[in-house]
Amino acid sequence: MASPDKQQKRAQRAKAKAKQNRSGKARPSVIHPVLNHAFVNEPFDDVEIDLSTFDFKDIEENGFDPADFDDLFQAMKQAESVSLLAMCVVFLQYPVLELVISEQDEEPATDFMMGLLITYRGLFHEEDEDTAVEWLGSNTFQTAYNEASVILQKKNARGAFARP
Repeated sequence: MASPDKQQKRAQRAKAKAKQNRSGKARPSVIHPVLNHAFVNEPFDDVEIDLSTFDFKDIEENGFDPADFDDLFQAMKQAESVSLLAMCVVFLQYPVLELVISEQDEEPATDFMMGLLITYRGLFHEEDEDTAVEWLGSNTFQTAYNEASVILQKKNARGAFARP
């Protein structure tokens, strides 16, 4: 986990970026046009998420409360109005998800991601679990998800070179 100093600096940068996005003065993305939407590019910058209180073991043992992920689901819904690709980009930028992927083994992390996506489909598309799982396995979703991953890898690589 990052030091409190680093977290504070990260939060300050995020607030500045969120303000820039809200003011409409953000430069167009050269990585991919989907990132030109302020609610797709860095959608959680101005959302307070305390990652130190996140307990993955509790979720593994007891499941998760969808209300705890309302900020994610609302951001995904807004992005889905643009495209499935935009929704996937938003999903993959969720700080809790980034934490789980970096700290957990592949299988539990994948199960957690699948659980979030299945819950999202149930809430906003009124799908049962089997239908949602079928959607997750579809070529349409898989293509959008993989493209979103590539877009974010390029974005993160570009950002790594831009930072001092």
